[in-house]
Amino acid sequence: MSMSAQGVVERASAELSKRINGLGLRSSSASAGSGGPTGGPPPGTHSPSKGTSVMERVTNVFCGGSSSSAANGFNGGHRGPGGCLPPPPDKPSRFLALRSTSAVGKAHAALRAPRPPPRTVPPPQVKAAPRVWHSWSDLMMDERFLARFFHIYFAPSDRKTLPQVCSVWRDVLYSSPRFWTGLAMVARCRELRGATVESRRRFYNSVHVRGMDTVVLSGAASDDDALELVRQLSAPAARRIHSLSLRCCAVTDRGLESLLAHMQGLFQLSLSGCNEVTEAGLWACLSPRIVSLGIADCINIADEAVGAVAQLLPSLYEFSLQAYHVTDAALGYFSPKQSATLSILRLHSCWELTNHGVVNIVHSLPNLTVLSLSGCSKITDDGVELVAENLPKLRSLDISWCPRITDAALEYIACDLTQLEELTLDRCVHITDIGVGYISTMLSLNALYLRWCSQVRDFGLQHLCGMRNLQTLSLAGCPLLTSSGLSSLIQLRHLRELELTNCPGASQELFDYLREHLPRCLVIE
Repeated sequence: MSMSAQGVVERASAELSKRINGLGLRSSSASAGSGGPTGGPPPGTHSPSKGTSVMERVTNVFCGGSSSSAANGFNGGHRGPGGCLPPPPDKPSRFLALRSTSAVGKAHAALRAPRPPPRTVPPPQVKAAPRVWHSWSDLMMDERFLARFFHIYFAPSDRKTLPQVCSVWRDVLYSSPRFWTGLAMVARCRELRGATVESRRRFYNSVHVRGMDTVVLSGAASDDDALELVRQLSAPAARRIHSLSLRCCAVTDRGLESLLAHMQGLFQLSLSGCNEVTEAGLWACLSPRIVSLGIADCINIADEAVGAVAQLLPSLYEFSLQAYHVTDAALGYFSPKQSATLSILRLHSCWELTNHGVVNIVHSLPNLTVLSLSGCSKITDDGVELVAENLPKLRSLDISWCPRITDAALEYIACDLTQLEELTLDRCVHITDIGVGYISTMLSLNALYLRWCSQVRDFGLQHLCGMRNLQTLSLAGCPLLTSSGLSSLIQLRHLRELELTNCPGASQELFDYLREHLPRCLVIE
């Protein structure tokens, strides 16, 4: 040991001895002063052993000795409340370890063991100084600023024209698919045919660069346009396409089959005005991965197309059909195996459907949550009764443009469809205030559309004022409503949208009055 270290030990030893001796002196004086009048120990206590040394008393205190005389000697006769001596302190574990020989050996072994290397503290990170822009031009060319600026202040629909400003903006917007979420790539094929090869290549490549997942072919697209799309889209880009829509196209079964075979990730398909697509083409190209299918205004689509849908799409969740030649027999193709998946069924302007078709629907698809029979003009109150009694899970029902519907149908709906949230009755010209009274009892209803219901009067509006959960109401084109009756709608405090277009009884003063008392409601004039 070095001299300096030994000097430190010696000084510490002397200091410890001084404190122990002082402890002994204080203990002796305290013991002498705490006795009774005669200087002896207080009544009820034992006199400390005269042969007990100071070191023993210190050891008893720190090591928790059980000798009552030693404890009494150290405490010096100091008493707690009630004249009782305080309890001895707890045993510190470090002193118990030093009294054990094995513990001492373990301590020496721990001292001889190699010490772990000291932990290195990483140097503090110095934050980069904030960038200073000297002009608006510098700010509008900074890529980090533009990325946040475009994402926060522009909706996806507003970002369509921003890449045309300059190459910097285009590179920023093309750098991340998040800027294009919810947007579709619309290929107007008639215009693309007049563009150069390089322009068409850049156009189709932008689909891959921007990570778009929806493609729309329009502008009289032909099989050649469909095949060019297949050639231009790389395999990764094609797998990313989830939704395909063909609008007013001349694409045939061959072109449709090529598109669906190339887009292996496709699960949503929409065909509108595709008069060259046949039922045989649907049988040939429909894939089981499709869960949403929409067919509208395709003149070659009839009952057999519904059969193909029912047989080839076991996971179908949503099916929309507008076909003038579909009959009740088409709905007979659906079987209970579709009931587990098919939740949304929209049949628009299927003029040949009758109540017999409704029977097929309610028996095969009892789990529907959305049903539209809009424009199915042969449906009557009996058909609506079948729907109300057999489809209890319905959340949305559309029976607009069904001229044979009367107040009786609304009574069936109000009694049985207790979970209905949206009801559309546009152009149901035989509905009166009595039917509106039935509807007003539906507590779950939050959206009601009564456009061009020509027999609804102010008395019917009084019933509607009691629907506290109603958020959307359309009374557009109702000719018998007056300004006085419409002003009572301010009682609908939860209303968020009110449509009053083409209402003769609505005036500018009424609109101002409604906006003043319904500040959270969008009033559509």
